Amino acid sequence: MHPDPPPEGYSHVESEHIENTGSGTLRAGIFGVSDGLVSNLALVMGVAGGTGQSGDAVVVAGTVGLLAGSFSMAAGEYISMKTQRETMEKQLRLEREHILAFPEEEQAHLGHLLVESGLSEEDARDIAQKVHLNIDPAVGFHALLELGIVPQQMGSPISAAVASFLSFVAGALIPLLPWLILPSALTESILVSAIALMGVGGAVTTVTGRSAWWGALRQLAFGGFAAGVTWFLGGLVGGQF
Repeated sequence: MHPDPPPEGYSHVESEHIENTGSGTLRAGIFGVSDGLVSNLALVMGVAGGTGQSGDAVVVAGTVGLLAGSFSMAAGEYISMKTQRETMEKQLRLEREHILAFPEEEQAHLGHLLVESGLSEEDARDIAQKVHLNIDPAVGFHALLELGIVPQQMGSPISAAVASFLSFVAGALIPLLPWLILPSALTESILVSAIALMGVGGAVTTVTGRSAWWGALRQLAFGGFAAGVTWFLGGLVGGQF
């Protein structure tokens, strides 16, 4: 007898979690766009304020900022995720070795963890016994319950680095693009950047779960503040030369 199909519109919470945050690539992409947009907007505004809106100076500085930031973000994301993955892999190896060395003790420990999760002692013992018939599911269960690690969801450092690089380029290009088209594009750069800031802020809420409007306005406020400060400081420094 087959179980009834799930109701229309049903989506398991775990599947949504995996889709949204499991691999780290989506997170790297969203925050890469945000970092690229805010940092290069601030750089462009600072240079524009300090050079009297010199288009050539803004384009050079903005392009260098785009390249430097994108490579820096990609390298940092790769190293961060690679280190995290290597740490998790080491913990999984140690867990596997411990299970092989002390199978009975580890089986009893898994049963204890399952009881703490709300199962009866009889059910917990039965499940622990079946899980420990094979080393791979045994390692998976212990890793999840003891370490909070899901081996299949550790993420790819290369994918995260590529996503971070491309997304930073996309974000950093937004405030720079009007200057590549027009000789002086301060107003146009501010307008497209403001729209993009709100869009990115709304997109960030797909990870945080907050209101899209809240995320959009918050991103606009912080990005606008950074741009305003660098515009002022750029003008202050530029006025000394």
